[in-house]
Amino acid sequence: MGFPREGDKIQIHSYKHNGYIHRVWEETTVLKGSQHCIIGGNDRTIVTESDGRTWITREPAICYFHARHWFNIIGMLREDGVYYYCNISSPFVWDDEALKYIDYDLDVKVYPDMTYTILDEDEYELHSKLMNYPEVIDIILKNNLETLLRWIRQKKGPFAPEFIDEWYERYLTYVK
Repeated sequence: MGFPREGDKIQIHSYKHNGYIHRVWEETTVLKGSQHCIIGGNDRTIVTESDGRTWITREPAICYFHARHWFNIIGMLREDGVYYYCNISSPFVWDDEALKYIDYDLDVKVYPDMTYTILDEDEYELHSKLMNYPEVIDIILKNNLETLLRWIRQKKGPFAPEFIDEWYERYLTYVK
């Protein structure tokens, strides 16, 4: 089973811990693909929710998925700067159908000035009980949340000043 290559168009599937589909992004262009990391770009892509509702993303986005980290990062390019939406999640897997991960509810929204807000802590607590998250998962997720917050403060990885702009320039070469 090979990993997607640069220029391939893939779907992204988000699941919940109970195995049910949460959300599907219809089309993302792969900008970098390896067994450790997939970076993709999309703009105005169709997103389908678990209840069948659909919506279309409003701005270009660069998506960063890693096979070792329990989070993924979406950098959204808006007129007033780059906003990040970070999902605390399982590492991604690729199965020739789609890039897949489990969404564990906790999210971090990062603003262009690199301030951030942790979101959905109440949803995490509720789902942790309803879906019986094992204690080891809780520990892993909280440790990875700390790692993510350190990356934000240190401007590491996708939070580095030119990261999103450089990958967006590469994305534009595929959409022309």
